[in-house]
Amino acid sequence: MAANSRCSAAESPPGLDSQRREIECLLRDCELRNGDSWFMVAQRWYEQWKEFVESGDQDSLCPGEIDNTELFDDLESYRLKERLVENEDFVLLPAEAWHKLRCWYGMADQQPPLERKVVDLPSTLKVEIYPVEIFLCLHVENVITAQFSRTDSIQSIQSAMCQAFSLPPTSECRLWMKSSDNSCERLRNVHMSVLDACLSSGMTVIMETRNADGTWPSSRPLILRNSVEELDSYRGQPGVCGLTNLGNTCFMNSALQCLSNTPPLTEYFLQSAYLEELNFANPLGMKGEIAEAYADIIKQMWSGHHYSVVPRIFKTKVGHFASQFLGYQQHDSQELLSFLLDGLHEDLNRVKNKEYIELRDAEGRPDQEVAEEAWRNHRRRNDSVIVDTFHGLFKSTLICPQCHKVSVTFDPFCYLSIPLPVSKERVMEVFFISLDPFAKPMQHRVVVPKAGKVSHLCAAVSELTNVPDTQMVVADVFNHRFYKIYSADESLSCILDRDDIFVYECSPQSDHQVLLAVYLRERSHYRDYGSVNTSLFGHPLLLNVPRSSCSQDALYQLFLQRLARYVRVPNSSEELEEDDPDDDEEELYKSQTNGISDDDEQEDAERSGSPPSLDGPDNALEGPGRGPPPEEGDIHNSYIGPTKPPYSGDAGPSGGHNHARGEDTHGEVAEEENENEDGAPQTSAAAEDDDDKEGEPPPSAPAADGQTEKTRACRRKKKRLFDIRAVNCNGTERENNPEMTFSSQPYVALDWDADIKKRFYNESEAEKYVKHSSMDIPQQQTTVQLQECIQLFTTVETLENENPWYCPVCKKHQLATKKLDLWSLPEVLIIHLKRFSYTKFTREKLDTIVDFPIKDLDFSGCLLRKKLSNGEPPSRYDLIAVSNHYGGLRDGHYTSYARNKDNGQWYNFDDSKVTYATEERIMTSAAYVLFYHRQDKMRKPSVPAPSTAAAEGTSPPPCTDAASALAELTMETD
Repeated sequence: MAANSRCSAAESPPGLDSQRREIECLLRDCELRNGDSWFMVAQRWYEQWKEFVESGDQDSLCPGEIDNTELFDDLESYRLKERLVENEDFVLLPAEAWHKLRCWYGMADQQPPLERKVVDLPSTLKVEIYPVEIFLCLHVENVITAQFSRTDSIQSIQSAMCQAFSLPPTSECRLWMKSSDNSCERLRNVHMSVLDACLSSGMTVIMETRNADGTWPSSRPLILRNSVEELDSYRGQPGVCGLTNLGNTCFMNSALQCLSNTPPLTEYFLQSAYLEELNFANPLGMKGEIAEAYADIIKQMWSGHHYSVVPRIFKTKVGHFASQFLGYQQHDSQELLSFLLDGLHEDLNRVKNKEYIELRDAEGRPDQEVAEEAWRNHRRRNDSVIVDTFHGLFKSTLICPQCHKVSVTFDPFCYLSIPLPVSKERVMEVFFISLDPFAKPMQHRVVVPKAGKVSHLCAAVSELTNVPDTQMVVADVFNHRFYKIYSADESLSCILDRDDIFVYECSPQSDHQVLLAVYLRERSHYRDYGSVNTSLFGHPLLLNVPRSSCSQDALYQLFLQRLARYVRVPNSSEELEEDDPDDDEEELYKSQTNGISDDDEQEDAERSGSPPSLDGPDNALEGPGRGPPPEEGDIHNSYIGPTKPPYSGDAGPSGGHNHARGEDTHGEVAEEENENEDGAPQTSAAAEDDDDKEGEPPPSAPAADGQTEKTRACRRKKKRLFDIRAVNCNGTERENNPEMTFSSQPYVALDWDADIKKRFYNESEAEKYVKHSSMDIPQQQTTVQLQECIQLFTTVETLENENPWYCPVCKKHQLATKKLDLWSLPEVLIIHLKRFSYTKFTREKLDTIVDFPIKDLDFSGCLLRKKLSNGEPPSRYDLIAVSNHYGGLRDGHYTSYARNKDNGQWYNFDDSKVTYATEERIMTSAAYVLFYHRQDKMRKPSVPAPSTAAAEGTSPPPCTDAASALAELTMETD
C-alpha cells in the first residue's frame, strides 16, 4: 500500500508483473502503420519504470509521473532538443501502451504529450520525430510559428490558422505557400498532406480572406490597374456588372454573362458550395483551377462593388487548359460555353474514381427501363452541379438499311444544338455594266440557286436586262483591281455576300479576240530620288479587243472611247505639257507574251499603214478570260476598297446622245493627231483661235538638235492623257520578271500624271451608278418558329459517309438512318441555334429570325414520354438569357441579354457596357444561344424591379453614362 501511495496515478495500477506483461505484449504485437500515433518518452524514465516492474517489489523506487523534461530545450515553449537519438534519449511507445502508462502514472504538470505520427516516406515507414515547423501569417502580418506532421492535411493548417487569427468559421479564405526564395504557390487542394504539398521547415504559409467586393487581396492590384470602377464604395444591383473586352474576347464575355444569370449555378458558387466538391485528382479535370477562376469572376460580378470586372485571370486559365483559346483571336461563344461547362463538371465531379461500365443495347426492353438504366450509369460516373442543372436525356434510334437491325440507346446531353431550316436559294446584289460606254453601272438584286454556278447568276441577270447570258463576264473587284474573273462553270459558293460582283456585257465570243483587263494608275514623281511610284485608283475595265487592233494608237483610241463618260479629251485651246523625248520608255507589249508590239514593230506598222497581228501561236490566249470585241469595252466598277462607299445614284444621259458625244470626241483626237503627223495646217475647226495656234510649235519647223522622226513620234505620244503599260494581275510592272507570261489573261495599266488626272478625269462622275427596280423590293427576312427547329432536330436523317455506324449484325459500317427524340429535360435548358452552316461546298451564317417565346415554352409535345408520373417535373420553361452574334463568318460581335435573378429585370450586356432592356427587344436575328429555366424551379424576385420609364433603354442609375446610354447596341467589331 505504501508503494501505491507513492505512485500518484489517475487510477490504481495493476500488479507490477501485470504491467510488465501488458506493455511487453503491446510492444511485441504493434507494427508501424501510416498515420498511426506513437509517443515519445524520456529514456531515463522508461528505464526506471522497467527496473521498477521487473523487481516485483512495490517498495522499491517508483518512477513517478511521466517526465520528459530532459527532452525539451526549454520549458516555456517545450521545443524539442535537436539531434535526439532513439533508445538513447527517448523511446517510442504505441498509442495504446502510452495511454496505459499515463493512466497508471500520470503526466508531469503542464508538459504536453509528445505525440508523433508514422509517415510513409519513399520506400520506408518512420515515426516522425521532428514535425514540420512553419510560419503562419494572415495577409503577410501577424506571424506565428506552428508545427504540423507531414501527414496532416492542408485543411488542418487552415483550421489552425482560423483559430489562431480568430477568423469566423464562415469566412472564405485560401492559402499560399511561400518558400525561402520568396516564390509563392497556391495550396489549392486542402485535402493534400503536408508531405505531398512539399511543405518543409522554415517555409511560410500565408492566409488571405476574400474582400467584400469578391476580389482577393493578392489579385486586387492587378484588377485595380485594369478596372473601370470609380469608387470602392459603389453599391449597385448585384449581377449588373460588365466585363472588359481584353481584345476579341466579346465571345467569352457573352457566354459568362449568360451563365452568371443562371440562378442555380450562380447561387452554388456564391454560397461557396464548390469548395467542398473540388476534385483535384480527376485526370479529366483542370485541378480545380477553372472552377476557382470562375468562382472569382462570379463573386466579383455579384458583389455590387463593380461597374465592370476584368476577366484577365479567367482568360489566362482558359487558354492554359484549352490552347484553342490562347491569344486574342475571335472565337465562338458556344464553343467556349461547351468547354467551360465540361471543365466545371470535371473540376466539381463528386465521383473520385470512375468505374468502367459496359453499355447495353435496348434489345427489345421497354424504353422506360432502358432510360432509367442509362441515367443511373451516367450518374455513377458523372455527378456534379453541372449534371444536376444542365444534363438531360435523349433517345437515339439507328436502323440498318440492309438487315434492318434497330439499335436504341439513351444518351445524356448538356445542350441542344438544333438546326435552322436552310433555304436552297440565295439573294445576290451585283452591278451590271452595259456595252454603252455612257451608261452608268446598274445595281441589281437577283435570286440564284445556293448550290448554283456562275452561269445561273448570268441567267438571272439576263432576265432583268434582256442581254443574253452568253454575252456576260462575271468579275470580283477589290481595291481597284480584279480579284478574280470567273468562268461560267465555277460554283457560286466561292462568292461571298460581302464581295463586290460585277457582270459585264460582252458581244459573242470569237477566237480572234482577247479579253483585256485594264487598270488605272496614278504616277507620283520623286525627282530627288529619280524614281516614279504608281498607285491604283478608280475602277478597272474589261475590254474585248480584236487581235488585229492591239497597236498603241488603236488601244489609246479604244480606251478613250470607253472612258468617255468621265474622261474629258483636251480641246484645241488646251495643250498637255510635253516631256523630254529622252524620257520615253519602252512600248507596251512584246509580241511573244501579250500580243502588243514593241517600238520597232510599231514603227514598221505605222510606215506600212497596217497594225501588227496577234495570229502567231505564242499569242493565243486561253482560259476563262476570253471575251468581247473592242466595241464592247466595259466601264467602271463601284469603288472597291475595304468597304463599299455609297454611289451618288444619279442617272446617266440617254444612249443616243452618249453615242453622239463619243463620235465627236473620237474625231477631234484623230484630227489633232493627223495634223501633227502630216505637218499640214490646222483644219478650220482647230484654227479658230490664233492664241491656240501660237501655243504649239510649227509642225514643219526643223528641229534645232536634229531630232529624228522617231523622236518626233515619241514627242507626239507624250501628248496623250495616259501611257499604256503591261502589268501583272496585281497592277504592278512585269518587265523585270521575264518568266511571267499572259497565256490566259493579259493585264495593262493606264498611267496618269497627277496634274493631267486632276484636269481631265472626273472622279465624281466615275463613282455614279443607278439602281434597278429590283433593289426597291424589300428583302423578306425569313422567320421560323423555335418549335419548327426542334421538330427538325428530331427528324429522321441518314448518316454521312464520314460518320457511318457499325452494324453488329452485318459486321460492317452502314449508312444507317438516325432519329433523335427528347426523353427528359434538365432544370436549365441550353438551346444552341446552328446559325453557322458548313458543307463541302458552302460556308454561311444564317440570319433567319427564330421566333422563340420569352415565357411558357412548352415541351410537352416534343417529349417522347407523353405520360409523366407524379414525381416528374413539368415541361414549361421561361427564357433567362440569350447570347447574340452580330456580323458574318469572318468577323462579328457578341453581346447578351439576361434576366437578373434578384429583381427580374432584363439587361443588355455589351462587354463593359450594361443597359436596360425590354422583353420586346430580345428576339432578333442575332440570337445564337438561348437559356431556358424550368418554371417549377424559378423563384420570385427578391427586390423590386426598376420603374418602367427607367427600363426603356437607359443604363442602370449608378452607371456613369446613365444619361446618354441607349438600349440600341453600339456595334464594335472585334
